[in-house]
Amino acid sequence: MNDISGDIDPALIDRFAAIVGDKYALRDQQDIAPYLTERRGLWHGRTALVLRPGSVDEVSRIMRLATETGTPIVPQSGNTGLVGAQVPDTSGRQIVLSLSRLNRIREIDVLSNTVTVEAGVILQTLQEAADAADRLFPLSLAAQGSCQIGGNLSSNAGGTGVLAYGNARELCLGVEVVLPTGEVFDDLRKLKKDNTGYDLKNLFIGAEGTLGVITAAVLKLFPKPKGREVAFAGLSSPEAALSLFSLAMDRAGAALTAFELIGQRPYDFTLLHAPGVVRPLSGDWPWYVLMQISSGRSVEDARALIEEVLSVCLEQEIVGDAVIAASIAQGDAFWNFRELLPEAQKPEGASIKHDISVPVAAIPQFIEKAAGAIQSVSPGAREVCFGHMGDGNLHYNISRPIGGDDEAFLGLYHVMNKAVHDVVRRLHGSISAEHGIGQLKRDELIATAPPMAIELMRRVKTAFDPAGIMNPGKVI
Repeated sequence: MNDISGDIDPALIDRFAAIVGDKYALRDQQDIAPYLTERRGLWHGRTALVLRPGSVDEVSRIMRLATETGTPIVPQSGNTGLVGAQVPDTSGRQIVLSLSRLNRIREIDVLSNTVTVEAGVILQTLQEAADAADRLFPLSLAAQGSCQIGGNLSSNAGGTGVLAYGNARELCLGVEVVLPTGEVFDDLRKLKKDNTGYDLKNLFIGAEGTLGVITAAVLKLFPKPKGREVAFAGLSSPEAALSLFSLAMDRAGAALTAFELIGQRPYDFTLLHAPGVVRPLSGDWPWYVLMQISSGRSVEDARALIEEVLSVCLEQEIVGDAVIAASIAQGDAFWNFRELLPEAQKPEGASIKHDISVPVAAIPQFIEKAAGAIQSVSPGAREVCFGHMGDGNLHYNISRPIGGDDEAFLGLYHVMNKAVHDVVRRLHGSISAEHGIGQLKRDELIATAPPMAIELMRRVKTAFDPAGIMNPGKVI
């Protein structure tokens, strides 16, 4: 076992540990290990201490001591982030602050359609609690069984429900935040309208723990749909998918609650590598769409809407083939197929991933131009494209050429990123749609964002965290 306590004064470690108690101050490196790496294995950090506070007061005392002693703090929720924001550096001087014990659902207010939750509440737990109260919490991610609300807000998480309900920022009405000084900003409001000055909560949402520690939030709930219909469609091109989306929006409007684009390659990888999946369509198509329509009126209304959309698109030959789920279980199976896409890519070897967004109308153009760009970098590289077409967000991943060398391919990481992101910028898109900046995209953000934007972000960072202890080295 490696002892790295020398990187932080042992007496200081004892002072921090005394705040939460020895049981919740992890010092053994075997206990600490799960907190030091992220799910892709791209970053591995070091620390002598992981603190697991059980109250807002304990978080406040930790932050007050951290500012007093200049000790860097790395907030961590479910450790499911994909840009390294939640991982400490390799200096051994940073302390990890885990919010997992702050896991109470404080209140569900069905009349206000709000829920007040602590940062460590697991997303799926919140979804189930809302369902039990006959309400819907629509944030939905592949990692929902382990990701936590604090991390969802800190990364401004997106997912499959953004088209209808917005991302984490749109779902949040108020926050409780512990500042680096230990002061508590209590803004747990349920108000949908509030124009009393600057919207301070939105400085912390998406800040990836660089300005303060989100400890609780008031989130929006929605009436549960009376009917939900899910369909899988096969199409010839992204242009056809765009036409399907346009027609679905015209006919279904706000009832169109999800619209996912899936390329043939990730579809085939999932059939090949994901155990137990069932082929949604009998034939093969270059592109697929997973579409969901939800009705607040009835099951029959949702069914009529989705049948109308698909009938018109089949008649106009926009869609080549389609199937509507015949049961809730089949609809869930379609969604399970979609959620398995990222994992199914792993057996195909090294990959370089991009989380981009462009205007929805520009998606076919992006796909065409990005395909050419990656071939210029690595002939034979395989694009693995899928994502939330309805809100313009694609996960544009690149697998190494068949028979290629993993290490050599990963050596092209920065060149490949530049090639893809250059296309994104020419189309006035974003290089980070829903995963955040963290360590992964920090340098690129600084190099390519408007200088005034970077300067303003630095001013905000300095104003909130003058000691520079909040998740240093991340975002900005």
